[in-house]
Amino acid sequence: MVTTTSSRDQEAHIATRHDYDHDLELSILPIQEAHVHEDPSSCQIPTTIAAEEPDAEPTNEAIVVAQSITNPPINKYRLLTVSLLNFLGGLNDSAPGPLIPYIERHYSVNYATVSTIFVANAIGFLAAAPCTNLLERRLGRAWTYVLAELSLAAAYIALACSPPFPVIVIAFLPIGFGLATALSLSNVFCANLSNGTAALGILHGSYGIGGTLGPLMATGIASRTGGRWSLFYFLPLGMALLNTVLAGWTFRGFENDIEMSPPVASRSSSSPEESFSHAKLLRGAFKNRVTLLGALFIFAYQGAEVSISGWIVSFLITSRHGDVSSVGYVSAGFWAGITVGRFLLSHPAHTIGEKVFVIIAIAGAVGFQLIVWLVPNMVGEAVAVAIVGLLLGPIFPCAAAVFSKLLPRNIQMSSLGFITASGSSGGAVAPFVTGLLAQKAGTFVLHPICIGLFVAMEGCWGILPRLKKRTI
Repeated sequence: MVTTTSSRDQEAHIATRHDYDHDLELSILPIQEAHVHEDPSSCQIPTTIAAEEPDAEPTNEAIVVAQSITNPPINKYRLLTVSLLNFLGGLNDSAPGPLIPYIERHYSVNYATVSTIFVANAIGFLAAAPCTNLLERRLGRAWTYVLAELSLAAAYIALACSPPFPVIVIAFLPIGFGLATALSLSNVFCANLSNGTAALGILHGSYGIGGTLGPLMATGIASRTGGRWSLFYFLPLGMALLNTVLAGWTFRGFENDIEMSPPVASRSSSSPEESFSHAKLLRGAFKNRVTLLGALFIFAYQGAEVSISGWIVSFLITSRHGDVSSVGYVSAGFWAGITVGRFLLSHPAHTIGEKVFVIIAIAGAVGFQLIVWLVPNMVGEAVAVAIVGLLLGPIFPCAAAVFSKLLPRNIQMSSLGFITASGSSGGAVAPFVTGLLAQKAGTFVLHPICIGLFVAMEGCWGILPRLKKRTI
């Protein structure tokens, strides 16, 4: 026990505690950011410094343990929860592709009209960008997740009732909001674990699994029920309700576990007023070069991904004369490729280097997209589409890991929220433009649009700042 006998000793002790608090803040940074000493016999985040000898000089060193997948133990269940949240995101995003022909037939609408669901989804994502950080500060992590999942559940109830088409478009607004909010929080949670690359791989691999199963379930339900496409949405409704319960339980007390409010430490110092000013954080995020390049990159990435998923079935039906009840499974092959890529190629990507790997993967995706466009063979095209998915799969987790390393911590939540929202904008604008042009020229326009987006991705990725190890 340390005793104090004079005001001078008290001042030294207060200084020690101040330095310790600073060290504790830095302890939650990803493993690349700080040297962490982990005690294998403990899985709790220490809240006290080692006892000092009575005559020892005050020290500012603290023994801390960074959060990981298993530390604290509840993080295992939190990772499972965010994986299920992202699984639902994949299920949701991959279903419209095989369902579009049935929706067109049911409501007697054309390509351009049905494409408005992508626009509504993007508006919901954009609405979430400035709100996610504010909601978490006001409600906490657990209740923000609950709000996001309840907004999804309300939208799925509307879709399952097969309402008039304008109501369908409106229902995609809360879907976009809920998915964007949950995805931003999940990306930040996983990226800031000490083994963040592995956690991000699991998170986005789960999205790929949902994306693979979505077309299979949607095609199976719609084709076996006489085109009653709306019945599919009872499945994501059940998932949304389950996720509401899990998120509320696993993230209860999350702020206490990290021993602080949302992180404010960054590579560049900031005043307390600036750190806790929501408006200033947003302005800083939107002016940051990495944020802007990341937003453009993910805009192009998700634009290509959703365009392929949403329109490859229509392309095979109109240009290759495929049967609607069978070519829907090609979309499942694309998402299966994304899933396999995220689980199997994320580690080699980290070994090679994320920046180099992404450049190679995008170049390969361009090549196989050309095969889908120019080779009129149904089997060959199905295989090529799956390989495009395989190459695109690890790009998102690689990009999330790189952005989390490059972004200052005080704007990380706002920046990743903006990047996520931009991705959904790309996932709306690109398929919407594809639908408009397909109405005039034909569904083959999918391919030049995707290739152009791949080229834009290469350009944005190539001018990102070099990765530098953070120092403390």
